[in-house]
Amino acid sequence: MAATPGATTETAPAAGAGEVKGERVKPFTPEKAKEILMSLQQPAVFCNMAFDWPAQHWTVKHLSEVLPGKQIRFRMGMKRTDTVPQFETTCNYVEATLEEFLTWNCGQPTMSGPFRDYDHSKFWAYADYKYFVSLFDDKADIFQDVIWSDFGFPGRNGRESTLWIGSMGAQTPCHLDSYGCNLVFQVQGRKRWHLFPPEDTPFLYPTRIPYEESSVFSKINVVNPDLKRFPQFRKARRHTVTLNPGQVLFVPRHWWHYVESIDPVTVSINSWIELEEDHQARVEEAITRMLVCALKTAEDPTNTRAWLNPTEVEETSHEVNCRYLNRAVSALFDHYRTSKVIEIQTLRTNREDMKQEGLDVHNRMAVEQTGGQDVILGMGKREAASPFGPDLVPVTLSSEELPSERGGIFEGDGKDFVGKDGEHSGKLHCTKRQRMMSKNEDAVVEQIASNSSMAPSQTFISTDDLLDCLVNPQVTRIVAQLLIQGRSLWF
Repeated sequence: MAATPGATTETAPAAGAGEVKGERVKPFTPEKAKEILMSLQQPAVFCNMAFDWPAQHWTVKHLSEVLPGKQIRFRMGMKRTDTVPQFETTCNYVEATLEEFLTWNCGQPTMSGPFRDYDHSKFWAYADYKYFVSLFDDKADIFQDVIWSDFGFPGRNGRESTLWIGSMGAQTPCHLDSYGCNLVFQVQGRKRWHLFPPEDTPFLYPTRIPYEESSVFSKINVVNPDLKRFPQFRKARRHTVTLNPGQVLFVPRHWWHYVESIDPVTVSINSWIELEEDHQARVEEAITRMLVCALKTAEDPTNTRAWLNPTEVEETSHEVNCRYLNRAVSALFDHYRTSKVIEIQTLRTNREDMKQEGLDVHNRMAVEQTGGQDVILGMGKREAASPFGPDLVPVTLSSEELPSERGGIFEGDGKDFVGKDGEHSGKLHCTKRQRMMSKNEDAVVEQIASNSSMAPSQTFISTDDLLDCLVNPQVTRIVAQLLIQGRSLWF
């Protein structure tokens, strides 16, 4: 599927998968799908990969029959257009069944039931982060309805997944996930995704308040930003996509995302895929947890609701957090030891291969003498094939303008995505990532300079101000590296 430079990606409903003897064939084998996932540096949408998953029929109506009478926690948010993000700490919560949710979502006023205090025209409801192992605790067979093994992860199914059910307007605040990458299967309704690359982190004004493990939030409402307060957001490169039922979205590591439901009812299933880099990320997260909990509980021990995300139910005492940090560091070194053993074994195998290769050197030289020039020329012309096509669509830069600004703030050259003839070039964002990495330090300086323009009378530094500096992702990364370096002297 060709894309227009700078245009918003609007993917079509899944259709057109290959056929063999009348049977639909998936466009990628599990091995090829995983290869693509591990190499992609930008979000992309997979089509025709889940048409045979039993979970494709998981509408809210169906789930209400599977879970009759099951009490589920819904987050209630306001349908409003101000510039302040609706963090989960500012929302109310209700316990309700899916049947009660469907009745309320019809829009008919009710004088009873858990949703009685929430006018459907003014509120949205979201049952988010619902882990299968808790939701379907007595129905383990249902885990097999989700087949992540099709993407090259053998044995991975609903057991490692979460369920998301929302009404129109339900949203997830803009954030990045500290761990892993993300696969999202859209089941019912459509969701609009707003994504920003990791290099744009300084422009998203990251914060760890409210605190949620592995989630770095943005202070900005990205669909209605306050550009006077957050001027650096003008530099952020927004990528948007509307995810349709049957499609699977891949969100690479550390890509920011804001998600909103744009249909009356939406159902999504996601799974976070572990990555090599997660071992150090967990040490960084443990450091962040210790700092946040120590300072915030010292400030007000009785009011955790103001800063601790409702999804964080674990104990947050200093003793517990110390154990958390030590486990993360121990796991990191265990991983290093295992990797070292594998590396040594690989080197030994390579040496044996090199000995065998030496026996064949004369044959290779003969080949090079007779036709080597043609081989070399042919290799020089060979280029990596683009993985994109009708069944894998890249999420491109958005051309939409900010509500309070006009004049192409998000204009992009599109060169990373589109070739001269309009076809995808498959460069996968690499050159732009390299350029942006060298600009991050300048961006941080500019952000500090813009913040310093506040009124002179505002000199009080709150705990949140201090935490924003101490647990900035760039700072915790450095602290983690120094901590690991110091501990490594013991081994």
